[in-house]
Parts: sequence; structure tokens; C-alpha cells
Amino acid sequence: QVQLVESGGGLVQVGGSLRLSCAAIGPMTNRFAMAWFRQPPGKEREFVAAIAWSGEVIRYANSVQGRFTVSKDPAEMTVTLQMNSLKPEDTAVYYCNADPNIARLLSPSSFDSWGQGTQVTVSS
Repeated sequence: QVQLVESGGGLVQVGGSLRLSCAAIGPMTNRFAMAWFRQPPGKEREFVAAIAWSGEVIRYANSVQGRFTVSKDPAEMTVTLQMNSLKPEDTAVYYCNADPNIARLLSPSSFDSWGQGTQVTVSS
């Protein structure tokens, strides 16, 4: 069982930046691919970005391409999401997840278990 701990959310103005972190705790998690997801108020959870265990970026959602950067620190077994040029539509609870199967990480429906998430609010 992988434990997921997200942190770094907060309130920021339009155009600002935030940096989120996710720690995946459990056996073999240093060999897992990881992904970020988000759930805007009143909407379904959606994919944001995924990164392989090697550190290779797999994919970004079109809505964040060019503004968000996902990276991995293998020594710390953490994944960060640097979010720049934030928009009001980026307001959401952000979650991460981890899996050895990259394909599963591209859809939030692959997972039943989630961490507590971290709230990001972008004010206009």
C-alpha cells in the first residue's frame, strides 16, 4: 500500500506561482511513475501531469502545458509540480498518485485510493 502526502498549496493571485510536493511512501516507490491530478470545485478529478520513475516527463494536460513543470527527486522519492502563470481555472484540490504502470497514471479512474490533497486557490 502506497501512502501519498501532498503539500504546498495555498492562495495566490492570478499570474502567480506555487510549488507543490508529493511524497510516495511504500515499498519500491522509487521505481514508480507518478502523476498529478486535480479536482476543481464541482467538477470531476482530472489528469494534470505524469513523470516516469526515470524522471522522463510523460505528458502534460493541454490546459497546463507550458505553465506547469513536473520533476522528480529520486533520492527523496518526491515529485514536485511547479505552477507558473496561474489562472482562476487552476483553482482545485491537487492530488498525486503513483503506479509502476504509466498507462494507469493517465486517468484518475485508475485509482481508488488517494491522499488528502492540497488546495490551490487562484484569486482574480
